Amino acid sequence: MSITIHAQLRAGYRWLERYRNTRPVFVCVLGFTETALVPGISAAGATPDDRRTTAIADAEFLIDGPRLHPKYPLPPLSVGVSPVFIARTVTAGLNWPVYLFSAGLPQQPTVRAIPLGGCPARCVSTGDALPPAIAQTLFARGWNWGERLARAAADSYIILSECVVGGTTTALAVLAGLGIDAFGKVNSSHPQCNHAQKWELVHTGLARAGLLDDCSTNRSDPLAIASAVGDPMQIAVAGMASAASHRCGVLLAGGTQMLAVFALLQALDRANSQRIAVGTTRWVAEDPTGDTAGLARAIGTVPLLATDLSLAAARHTALRSYERGFVKEGVGAGGCAIAAHLSADWSNAQLLAGIEATVDAYQHTRYQDRPQAITHPL
Repeated sequence: MSITIHAQLRAGYRWLERYRNTRPVFVCVLGFTETALVPGISAAGATPDDRRTTAIADAEFLIDGPRLHPKYPLPPLSVGVSPVFIARTVTAGLNWPVYLFSAGLPQQPTVRAIPLGGCPARCVSTGDALPPAIAQTLFARGWNWGERLARAAADSYIILSECVVGGTTTALAVLAGLGIDAFGKVNSSHPQCNHAQKWELVHTGLARAGLLDDCSTNRSDPLAIASAVGDPMQIAVAGMASAASHRCGVLLAGGTQMLAVFALLQALDRANSQRIAVGTTRWVAEDPTGDTAGLARAIGTVPLLATDLSLAAARHTALRSYERGFVKEGVGAGGCAIAAHLSADWSNAQLLAGIEATVDAYQHTRYQDRPQAITHPL
């Protein structure tokens, strides 16, 4: 299993060589935006009601793995299976330290998640997603935790991942608010990115926030932009990454969403960006309906790494659907695959076998729990 550098070749190579054979600390920041409730905006949950609990269910699975009677079962997807199967396989298989944080959720997770003082964001179209005071709190607490996590990582790096349904739309909004031409370049959990739907919501939100005017005072305040049209995860992770980057390496594990986080922390100008890279899957990096590498170049100096993990030979149809453009990324799946190869030299065959074993265990618990509900096997 190889790693491809899609942007900033030299910087990406230096980052990989610096952190090869080191053991990372894995962090997942959970958040929610009411943008997720817009019909059709995301495939990370078959219905808007399903998408309310996607992050909570993914967090429970990440920590507990497959088990009988989960409090929040993984929500059904129209096609595919949650990327948390990849993240769980790697973090459990390599016994990494795992930290969960809640940046703002509609319900409390069933597993321990450290609160960051945030709240769920309103829909991006309101132009008033988060109160400015909440944004300040999220950044400050993210910064404090970034310093603590960096000490835990010692001479290694932290993997900062996310679970925010609708987050590629808020990412587009923050990127556009920062003056970056991101239209048509972002990705989604759909096989064909819904660019027009995203932009309609984003344009409405930017207009209501007064961010379409280049002379607006808000355009010079990155946190004001994020609080107007972003989500709580973006702000918290920007704080964490900025602080941690002064002591250790940082892998922003995600695609569009983490590119937006990098753009935000770059605008805030408090990070050591030479220690930061973005890591995702090839399903994102090579998505023909977006332009991830072009977006990275538009942002500037961010190394964009992608795992070449293939699920084409998977036994389970839901896993093979990744090869058809469904789901693509989430819960740090791409970053986990990159780090599994970087730190433990896992091959594609090893990782695939582990993922399939996790899916097998999940199917077994579902069969024991609700055998009558198994109508569409994975």
